[in-house]
Amino acid sequence: MFITIIVFLAVLSILVLFHEFGHFYSAKKLGIKVDEFGLGFPPRIFGFYKNKNNKWKVKWGRGKISDCPGVVYSINAIPIGGFVKIKGEDGENRQDKDSFSSQKVWKRLVVVSAGVLMNIFLAWILISIGFMIGFPHAVDDEFVKEKNVKISDAKVQIVEIIKDSPAERAGLKPLDIILNIDNQEVKSGDDVQSFLNNPEESSLKIKRSGEEQDILITPEFREDLNRHVIGISIADTATIKYPWYLALWEGLKATFIFLWTIIYTFYVVIRDLIVGQSVGVEVAGPVGIANLTGQMARMGIIYLIQFTALLSLNLAVINFFPFPALDGGRFIFLLIEKIKGKPVKQEVEAIIHNSGFALLMLLFVWITLKDLIGLFN
Repeated sequence: MFITIIVFLAVLSILVLFHEFGHFYSAKKLGIKVDEFGLGFPPRIFGFYKNKNNKWKVKWGRGKISDCPGVVYSINAIPIGGFVKIKGEDGENRQDKDSFSSQKVWKRLVVVSAGVLMNIFLAWILISIGFMIGFPHAVDDEFVKEKNVKISDAKVQIVEIIKDSPAERAGLKPLDIILNIDNQEVKSGDDVQSFLNNPEESSLKIKRSGEEQDILITPEFREDLNRHVIGISIADTATIKYPWYLALWEGLKATFIFLWTIIYTFYVVIRDLIVGQSVGVEVAGPVGIANLTGQMARMGIIYLIQFTALLSLNLAVINFFPFPALDGGRFIFLLIEKIKGKPVKQEVEAIIHNSGFALLMLLFVWITLKDLIGLFN
């Protein structure tokens, strides 16, 4: 559990820091003053900065720093992510040329969007690194024929468990690797279908998180398929490795495929909620994500890299959702200002963002409680 917490905090900090660095870097490049860039959340332990004489100084504790004309880089007590404090980000200091609120709309749109873009960039870098050192990937005959790709560690892996199926009742899980069935070696997905097309109980030797175990399972007959099944979807997978110059391109393609899949999934969830249908996906909060992070870490560094990339893309999509208090909500207010020719009243915008933040906190608490109940169950 301790290792899971440490790994989760490290992954979360990387995701948030990259996001906040996007806001920080874009603001600096566009001439907007950044007051503070912090690692972790306050209270501040210490901050370092250049004073008016261009010399680096360190300030311990939470006291006000008055001799800093630039950025304070702070280390804070709560070790989760980080933050950036931009001058005028809440609408104040409109009279100052280096204030966020005094900038042209296009500049503010860039700063607001930069965090999301950095999360997408991080996902691309992580996926590309994965392709350089070897990523688990579904393969087929056409894939094997590709040049400049090294394929190793071929295996048959479970990718989905059908609800109320023999597989679910037997305790099989996604990502389980099927090694053999009734002591017969499994080399492909076709072998699984062939070995299990009978009404007799079978013994599956699987590998889960590096450990082997035997599971007894009895297939059931499906009339629509005219064969016996156990209720799993499987894929022939292998570790694939590209040269660095191809890994960057393949990583870019995979990043946008994942990004589109996440966007489409959110669309389906929202559509089903609106029309009153049951939502077919599970929603996880910090506790659930921490648990998954621990599982990925135990499976190996490559799985953790892949999972971190997917989390980064999820963070990008969620943050750009047009909801108050999120970057997407602020983006919408800036578009309204551009269309109207004047900003929404600062008091009105503040009320809307604060209300949105309160709703997000309620959702956060509800999902966390749901995760805790599921974890203890």
